[in-house]
Amino acid sequence: MQAIVLDAPGPVEALTIRELPIPTPQNGWVLIRVKAFGLNRSELHTRLGLADGVTFPRVLGIEATGVVAECPGGEFSAGQQVVAMMGGMGRTFDGGYGEYTCVPVSQVIAFQSELDWGVLGAVPEMLQTSHGSLSVGMNAQRGQSILIRGGTSSVGMCTAILAKQRDMTVLSTTRSAGKAAALTALGVDHVLIDDGDVAGQVREILSGGVDTALELVGTPTLPDTLQATRVHGVVCFAGMLSNEWTVKDFYPIGYIPHGVRLTSYAGDAGDLPAGVLQDFLEAVAAGDATVPIDHVYGFDQIVQAHAAMEAGRTKGKLVVTT
Repeated sequence: MQAIVLDAPGPVEALTIRELPIPTPQNGWVLIRVKAFGLNRSELHTRLGLADGVTFPRVLGIEATGVVAECPGGEFSAGQQVVAMMGGMGRTFDGGYGEYTCVPVSQVIAFQSELDWGVLGAVPEMLQTSHGSLSVGMNAQRGQSILIRGGTSSVGMCTAILAKQRDMTVLSTTRSAGKAAALTALGVDHVLIDDGDVAGQVREILSGGVDTALELVGTPTLPDTLQATRVHGVVCFAGMLSNEWTVKDFYPIGYIPHGVRLTSYAGDAGDLPAGVLQDFLEAVAAGDATVPIDHVYGFDQIVQAHAAMEAGRTKGKLVVTT
């Protein structure tokens, strides 16, 4: 099979396509013929040498979408459509950047859909993070307000879609006025240009602050996001678009506004119910939901795809088809 291999951290050119043996699945594992995979900041962090616990050489990719090629334990049937994500994919064992990937049964979810593979490949990790952040990280309730910090990221855009399905009032940020229309098209109620003082803009709209907030940029903007949130509101830290995720000399009383709740979310396949995945795909097929995709690349365009992700030029998900 062909796979995209990273021998050691480096620039985009460090990603090389080469021939590897097709993995042989053992009991408890599934061999998947990959049809498409989405790109994630986690893979960028690995390529830049910012991720811990990664061994090299490594086939990157924390997610994959395709069909079952072989499943010795019988948990899935050959030809069944599946997604796989997390659980060490692309970090402690080879992931989705290949024509085949072999993953634990626990990381696999079956679905049925006639959507294009380029669309399906965008969904798993993006939907898992958005759904989990709303349901687990924030316990978001119908009709509440939400601030999405990092709104034109794939997770930010997907979260806006799911939040509107909950009749939430959505405030979403972008650093570029040129990207505002993409958020408005999703149904975002208030697009905020991130000038560093988003809290001030939020409180001009909602004087008491938002009920919930999703922090996707990272620790540089987290204090301002906390200031934009009402007393007893919830801020969920779930992303690091800035590549910064630690707070130096963290002093909770001085850092977190009184009464604001700070949580986090970093789930895996077990946190995305199969019914949620299936319902979302059916909503997309019916035209009742959209999959925010910036661009679909060919397998031999992985260098261009990673360069676009690193440059931050995108609005939504980047996908590679095999």
